Amino acid sequence: MLRFSVVKLSELKPGESAVIEHIGDESLSAKLFEMGCLPGEPVKLKFIAPFGDPIAIKVAGYTLVMRLSEANIVDIRKL
Repeated sequence: MLRFSVVKLSELKPGESAVIEHIGDESLSAKLFEMGCLPGEPVKLKFIAPFGDPIAIKVAGYTLVMRLSEANIVDIRKL
């Protein structure tokens, strides 16, 4: 049986993949939805900046750079 853990996008390590479950902030969710961060969409963490912020993820066929504070409100299911 497969087990999935739900964590924050900010907790992924480079190279890890996950699926977006939920975006916790309504004001920011519309912005992220427009950029392809939809529930059910697969994401992969590409890299983290040298001081830990921002991060770059692969989502919806392109690379999206976001602040760690934004990534902290995105719930994901690690694969």
